[in-house]
Amino acid sequence: MTLGIIGQAAGLFAVTNIDDILILSLFFAQGAGHHGSARRIVLGQYLGFAAILAVAVAAAFGATFLPEAAIPYLGLLPLALGLKAAWQAWKHRDGEDDEQEEKAGGPGTLEVAAVTFANGGDNIGVYVPVFATAGVGGMGVYAVVFLILVAVWCFAGRYFATRPVIAKALSRWGHILLPLVLIAIGLLILIEGGAFGL
Repeated sequence: MTLGIIGQAAGLFAVTNIDDILILSLFFAQGAGHHGSARRIVLGQYLGFAAILAVAVAAAFGATFLPEAAIPYLGLLPLALGLKAAWQAWKHRDGEDDEQEEKAGGPGTLEVAAVTFANGGDNIGVYVPVFATAGVGGMGVYAVVFLILVAVWCFAGRYFATRPVIAKALSRWGHILLPLVLIAIGLLILIEGGAFGL
């Protein structure tokens, strides 16, 4: 039975987090060449995902830290971060060397955590009923598998960001792609959740 739960947990994680590989690749590309950036990205990914797990586990036990109506408004986090990144890219459009100097080490831990958490609003909706029916033991297995797979996702994101063809494209277009992806994720969360009557 445990192998079945491990397989289900791995499948559920993969399905609900496939978009994170692209976001992680963009973060790793943004942090390329900055000492400690990979550590901050991985830490941020773990912090954001731990927050998703904490909310899902609490909700499975009947506690709600976030009212369901508030979840769509999490889209404001990646939207704001995307707009900030777009502003930075536009502000430094002529002087890429200045941009590299001003970026102190690529993305920060809290920035990555905020994007991960905001992008995980739909994950929470999927995880809660699964956790509620899995029981405490099953929930523990899900949590362990998920946390192991966060490391795999971080490795995959870094791997893709360091492939020569992808790295060259991300190096050239990443400063444009990251804001676009974050803004799109933010808008998607807001629209799909019906925030502001959308």
